[in-house]
Amino acid sequence: MVELFKLLGNKRLFVLLVGLVTFIALMGFTLGPRTALSWPEKFLKDSVGFVQYVFYKPASSVAGFFKDLANMRTVYQENEELRIAMGHYTRDRLKYNDMEQVNEQLQKALNFTEEQKNRYNYGSRIAQVISANSDPNSRTINIDIGENAGIKAGMAVTSQEGLVGVVSHVSSYTSTVNLLTSMDANDPTSNAIAATAVGKEKVFGMIESYDPKSGMLKMTKISEDSDIQKGDEIISSGIINNFPKYMRIGEVKSVEKSEYGLTKTATIKPYASFLDWKELIVIIPPEVKE
Repeated sequence: MVELFKLLGNKRLFVLLVGLVTFIALMGFTLGPRTALSWPEKFLKDSVGFVQYVFYKPASSVAGFFKDLANMRTVYQENEELRIAMGHYTRDRLKYNDMEQVNEQLQKALNFTEEQKNRYNYGSRIAQVISANSDPNSRTINIDIGENAGIKAGMAVTSQEGLVGVVSHVSSYTSTVNLLTSMDANDPTSNAIAATAVGKEKVFGMIESYDPKSGMLKMTKISEDSDIQKGDEIISSGIINNFPKYMRIGEVKSVEKSEYGLTKTATIKPYASFLDWKELIVIIPPEVKE
């Protein structure tokens, strides 16, 4: 017994003995069946998790930021393609409705020129609206593309809903667009738009003016025997001033005879809203060789 106390009196050996007993106890505790972690394990796990979070979160954010930067250009290009596709879809639907009749005409024409074949192969460019003029006597907007993008005066400008206006002035990097809401039959500088109704080849008229009080366009010079009715979809006919065909303009709300009863006048509700534009589409006609 005295020897045991002498043995225990050796501090190093005592610490070793206590450590060995503790180690054996811990082995038995951890190897046995358990349903929950012990508090030391929880503490260690939480400590490691916290350190991982502290280092991982900023690293993940930085990595995600650079990944987003790398993808931003791709996403922007995809969005541009989708917006153009939306504008094409509405116009192409009208184009294909007229395709059977056009094909019959093409079958009879054996000597079409290249200009005739490519007449309706329009291109498109997305434009951002950078400013708008609220002057009721000069309703215009400015877009962020110009000669640098091949834009020329007279080109049609549309939104996803319908025709918006016509390019009136072009500079190197911007263009001015005259809106349909600025159309005035009494203004010699205001260009009328030749229009027709979808599926009704005999319907033809000129959209010359806009009534700001009613928010409606006026389609005049419609033949008395034409079958234009309320609900008809009005599009550009493309037969005057090289203006594009199949541009969606609006829906007929009413039809009445003109003052002398020789023609009809239709009231058209525009598809375009003329409010809060951010992006528009400029229609690029095919190049025609002189």
